[in-house]
Amino acid sequence: MVAVFLAGMSTFVVLYDVQALLPDLARAYDVTPARATLALSLTTGALAIALLVAGPVSEVVGRTRLIHLSLWSSSVVALACAVAPSWEWLLALRTLQGITLAGLPAVATAYLREELHHSAHGRAFGLYVGGTALGGMAGRLVTAPLADLAGWRWGLAAAAGFALACAALVAWLLPASRHFVPRPSGVGSVVDGVRGAVRDGALLALYVLGACGIGTMVAVFNALGFRLSEAPYGLSAGTVSLVYLVYALGSVSSAVSGRVADRIGRRATVPVGCGFALGGVWLTLSGSLVFVVLGMAALTIGFFCLHGLASGWVTARAHLAGVSTGQAASFYLFAYYVGASVFGNLGTVAWTHAGWAGVVGLASALLLTACAMVVVLRRTPALAPAS
Repeated sequence: MVAVFLAGMSTFVVLYDVQALLPDLARAYDVTPARATLALSLTTGALAIALLVAGPVSEVVGRTRLIHLSLWSSSVVALACAVAPSWEWLLALRTLQGITLAGLPAVATAYLREELHHSAHGRAFGLYVGGTALGGMAGRLVTAPLADLAGWRWGLAAAAGFALACAALVAWLLPASRHFVPRPSGVGSVVDGVRGAVRDGALLALYVLGACGIGTMVAVFNALGFRLSEAPYGLSAGTVSLVYLVYALGSVSSAVSGRVADRIGRRATVPVGCGFALGGVWLTLSGSLVFVVLGMAALTIGFFCLHGLASGWVTARAHLAGVSTGQAASFYLFAYYVGASVFGNLGTVAWTHAGWAGVVGLASALLLTACAMVVVLRRTPALAPAS
């Protein structure tokens, strides 16, 4: 659990290290906010596509090999991003970054489900998602202050160094799989896995839930830097990055909601996350910086409750339905990162054309769709374990 926590931190440090730097990149390369957002959207889009391959590959070669390969290769590419000679090179390397990052998200929940007793699954999934939350926070907090002091390249280099340290610790700590059973390779087994992963109504609802949840988070946080760097706030990148401290609440939220769900069930816990997220988005409409930060905190708490429960629910539901857990997890994360890529970019488009009200409108539509998926999940019969 500790090793997977660190792996989650490493992955999300280098995934989101550019988000706090988007206004700096827009100024450095004289591009629009929507174009600057491509530095993140291309990464999440490439990650989404790579997950469709990483999931089936892990069913053949094993979980831990893929985790180690992903952590080391993504750290090296992150270092290359810091010395990219042009905007085009930076976008190309960020796209490659998404491909190298796919190994861990594709197998993390499946690895934990196989290696831990079922009574610990909620806590383990919550801890993993908490690691991704702290990684996302660290990526933003490390890069932006250094960018203020020495430029954005040093910010990206520091994030890459942090990821390399995490990769080394994971190489030392992560136990090899003991309960992994390879599945038959070949096109037929992959097709069967795909069919199973898309024919269950509850799994489809969970895919949509994940896409809408992360789409909201990335859209709002992408636009937030542009909002707070302009009048009446006029904050520097380093100061704006302090808002990302709310990600620590996300780490707590995912862990706590996992424990609560172990006691009362996911169906009763997920609606609470939706309520927090929606209320937080609406609170940011206030012009007060205090209320904006409080709204972002509530959104973060709600999102990590949703994502922590949904990601674990996917593998649990797939296991009970006789579906490949790796395939189901890959489809969930494919939808998740497509949501991050598409809706994250739409967030800055909404900001450019309609201001913060446009961003809140987009986020509200996504969260109301997530609420509809919660209703679907509550009405879907649960599956009983085989005797």
